[in-house]
Order: sequence, then structure tokens, then C-alpha cells
Amino acid sequence: MDGVGIRPAMLEVGERLATYGYFVLLPDYFYRSGPYEPMDPHTVFADPEKRKVLMEKFFARATPANVMADVGYFLDWLAAQPDVKPGRIGTTGYCLGGLMSLTAAGTYPDRIAATASYHGGRLASDAPDSPHLLAPKMKSRVYVAGAIEDGSFPDEMKARLEDALTKAGVEHTIETYPAKHGWVFRDAPVHDEAATERHWKTLVSLLDTTLKG
Repeated sequence: MDGVGIRPAMLEVGERLATYGYFVLLPDYFYRSGPYEPMDPHTVFADPEKRKVLMEKFFARATPANVMADVGYFLDWLAAQPDVKPGRIGTTGYCLGGLMSLTAAGTYPDRIAATASYHGGRLASDAPDSPHLLAPKMKSRVYVAGAIEDGSFPDEMKARLEDALTKAGVEHTIETYPAKHGWVFRDAPVHDEAATERHWKTLVSLLDTTLKG
């Protein structure tokens, strides 16, 4: 998921990933806030009132601790599905989901083999639950693609994440795409088709190499 919630553009990403031969689980980080109509990336951040609702009603309850509790149930459910290959899985996330993808890698290291984050934010912040602090526990292969001009993941944060993963001996790649935060989803005002296809190429390569190799 990303920081705007479940909506048609998000479902399209999950559906396309499934066409590569993967069983896809798309969690809703915002379910604790109750039912909601699909949000529009064009307005939710531009409108101060809508942004306030997003942050106070949705983000405030989608904490790493809450989501990681859910991830434990997701992993158990996936393991019980007859169509899911036994063994460790792969995760990917966007914006808020990128943070959760890396956090899951450090929270459930024996169950996650591949970890991806695209235009993820706050991956190496000063917060006590910042995912880079979990690097010593990670056992997955990590791929991070940052955005340009992204205040949620500036160069100094990239350097901090790079340092943490390197010192922990985590196999990883960190790149910066020439696109702005949110580029993957077709409903985003900054959607970039070339960067989106690059995302698909790197994501599928990571998953195929790690989970099918």
C-alpha cells in the first residue's frame, strides 16, 4: 500500500504483480479508521483540510507497531494457503508502505526474503521506530528506490540507511529515480510512466531472483 489508501490505482498494481506468477496480498493499513471512500492523490495533499484528516484519522493509527502486529497474521494466513509456495516471502511498499516493508524485514527476518520500497518515506529518520534501526536483524535482500526532491527521504536519510544496511551486512541496493514521490500510481499527479516501468523491472527481478532462483 501507499499513503493514500486502497483505491483502483492501488488494486491495479496488485493485479499486475499477480500476472508475474505471485500470490499477492494487499493489506489496508487504514482499516482501524473505519470504512472510507477511495481518496484522490490530486486533492488529498493539496487540500489542507483533507490532508489534516489523512494525517490525524488515518496515519495516526497506521503506526509501525500496529501494522507489524497485523503482518504476523498476514504471514500466518499466507502460510496456510495451498497456492502459496512454502518458505519465506517478498514484500514491497510505496510511500508509507515502503517504511512498513523495511520494518517488516527487521521484525520478521526469518519469514521475509525480499524487501522492496519505492518512493518510501522516513526510512532512516530520528524516530525510535525508524526501520534503519532494525538493519542488524534483517536477513532479506533489500531494494530501495527513492524519489527526487523528496522531503520524506532526502539525501542525508539515504546515506544513513546505506550506512546502516552496509554495517549490518544486508545485501542491498539504494537508487534514486528521476521522478517525484508517488510516481508509480497512475492516479498520482506526478505519475511517471518510464519510472513506473523501471519499478516493475527491478521489483520482478528482485522477487524472481530471491524467491524463484
